[in-house]
Amino acid sequence: MVGNRIHIIIVAAGSGRRFGQPLPKQFCPLNGRPLLMTTIERLYSAYSEAELTVVLHPDYESMWIDECRAHAFNIKARIVHGGATRWHSVKNALDSLDAAQDDIIMIHDGARPCVSQTILKRAAEAVMSGKDAVVPAIPVTDSLRRTTNGGGSEIVDRSRYMSVQTPQAFKASTILEAYRLGFNEAFTDDASIVEASGICTVSIVDGDPANIKVTHPIDIGIASLILSVQY
Repeated sequence: MVGNRIHIIIVAAGSGRRFGQPLPKQFCPLNGRPLLMTTIERLYSAYSEAELTVVLHPDYESMWIDECRAHAFNIKARIVHGGATRWHSVKNALDSLDAAQDDIIMIHDGARPCVSQTILKRAAEAVMSGKDAVVPAIPVTDSLRRTTNGGGSEIVDRSRYMSVQTPQAFKASTILEAYRLGFNEAFTDDASIVEASGICTVSIVDGDPANIKVTHPIDIGIASLILSVQY
């Protein structure tokens, strides 16, 4: 598969209601500029030849364009409007691609600005070597419990669980076919859609504990610290 194109979809279409700040997290300042710029920059540093597609809420497209001008941010990325859910947002991006069946499509959370070249190349190269669907994951370090009937809980074996990250990488034909299934609220990420389709099994590659997803305002400071020491 050497020589096949790489398409990277950056999902950043959230409206920010859950983040609890005036702006969606992807637009919150990280080291003096919108967080999303750092995410795109790090993706580009790993695969400058890739076609980048940013999925934005339509209400924030003009803001993004203005911010790019203000910060002289010149990395080219196509803009696609998001939908009602993450599934719809990714579907819009997939439908916009001109991808060959054997191309590689990577899907990344815009709110993961600490993604490294190592994890990006690890995921893409796994698809290049013949895997159809690949997710990076890290072991769970916290103790886990599950709820039981009556308001109780019980311990579970954490060694059987992993925490999934992005970018998730797919052979283009695999992810395009999987998204023909249609929307289901049970889908939590792109790998779960592929798994539900029955097309193939989902392979795991090593993730990175530093590849955090900015979910709460405090995570901005954590991301800034990680970026200050990350090679």
